[in-house]
Amino acid sequence: MEQKNEILELSFDFALTIIKFSELLDSDKKYVISRQLLKSGTSIGANIKEAQNAHSRNDFISKCVIAMKEADETEYWLMLCERSPNYPNPEELLLKIVSI
Repeated sequence: MEQKNEILELSFDFALTIIKFSELLDSDKKYVISRQLLKSGTSIGANIKEAQNAHSRNDFISKCVIAMKEADETEYWLMLCERSPNYPNPEELLLKIVSI
């Protein structure tokens, strides 16, 4: 039986939510932040997935550190949206980012 990998599942679900939010930003013509969020928000899970096939412990740690940096960057873009009056509120995403 395959073990459940909670961090992979959380980061994948988060990426799906980021895609939806980016599409919402695109529809509001907020292209720059939309693209930044799409890149950093989906990169979290991609790096965590890569870490699962690391060649060494150091490689695993390196991939996880990159994922954490991407999460920090994503949180930054979300905070900009939250505090900008003409942007949709990313409250749900800000709550989710701390659980990854």
